[in-house]
Amino acid sequence: MSIKYELIIYWSEEDESFVVEVPELPGCMADGDTYEQAVANAQQVIEEWIETAKELGREIPKPKGRLVYA
Repeated sequence: MSIKYELIIYWSEEDESFVVEVPELPGCMADGDTYEQAVANAQQVIEEWIETAKELGREIPKPKGRLVYA
């Protein structure tokens, strides 16, 4: 699965790791010791988020690509 959802990636001093947020999927986040590991973990979490949503009969948001913030 290729990631089509927007990822927000930043370094967390507090956690001493890279953090990835997926704003289009509520509560979907991952982290990792390296940038690459964080993105790989995010891909796994996105797949699990979608699988769980399907099992619960919840709507799965379509990827919008880059979001615009005011």
